[in-house]
Amino acid sequence: MRKLARHVFLENEYVGVHVGLISVDDSLLLVDAPLLVDEAREWLEVISGKGRPRYLAFLDSHPDRVLGAMNYDIPIIAQYGTMDEMRGWSDTFKGGAHPIGADADQFKRIVGVQKVVPDLAFSNEMSLYLNELELTFLHRTGPRNGSMWLLIPSERAVFIGDYVTVSQPPYFGAADIDRWLKGLDELRHSPLRDYKIISSRDGLVKRDDINNMARFLRKIPLRLKDLTGGEDDEEIARKHASALLKSYALPAVYEEIAHTRLTSSIIDLHSRLISSD
Repeated sequence: MRKLARHVFLENEYVGVHVGLISVDDSLLLVDAPLLVDEAREWLEVISGKGRPRYLAFLDSHPDRVLGAMNYDIPIIAQYGTMDEMRGWSDTFKGGAHPIGADADQFKRIVGVQKVVPDLAFSNEMSLYLNELELTFLHRTGPRNGSMWLLIPSERAVFIGDYVTVSQPPYFGAADIDRWLKGLDELRHSPLRDYKIISSRDGLVKRDDINNMARFLRKIPLRLKDLTGGEDDEEIARKHASALLKSYALPAVYEEIAHTRLTSSIIDLHSRLISSD
């Protein structure tokens, strides 16, 4: 576990996302959860020496960050969009039913998904005190409708979820690309430009990483124009996914899952845009 600031920690050893921890005296707030139930349980054991978990925050509804929390008996905080989406999920998750290139795709069947629906939600902004430490939750639509950032102003640190990915492409099938780009612009300017910016997939990210993410996202609308809603869409999406994949230097072992992620992203985003017209 890496210490990023006096009260802020990050762990990147688990399947799914990098999980965060905010520790103040004997009170803890967890940021996302390891995907595998055994690893989620291990994470609780690892942090038990630091105090008692008081809250768990979901930065959005991506299954990689929420499914492992089924046995966590603490209040869950999220933005209303995340809460509403998760309330509509089936209690049984089947990763292979609609693969999105997530680590969660490996699950054939998980029962009890409704146990991880958030208990506490906010609309635009919310402050919470963990003992004397002020935490600020901001709604920042981008990767998903319910995406949020978690700011720790006194530590000059912010958790941004999947807003910036460095080592692999993001899933963007549920995204609002324009708002995502607006959020990236916010990260590049004061006051957040001086913060430690913490990505759920890559840990601390730099200004160049933010710029590269913006360049990648600007390519996406062009990749949607050839899709028509017909039988050829999957093949067209696969070709565009191959082109987008060139933006990342991936080890061969990760290429297939990343290609699946991009293909499903293109198809899902196009379907959403067409249905909203």
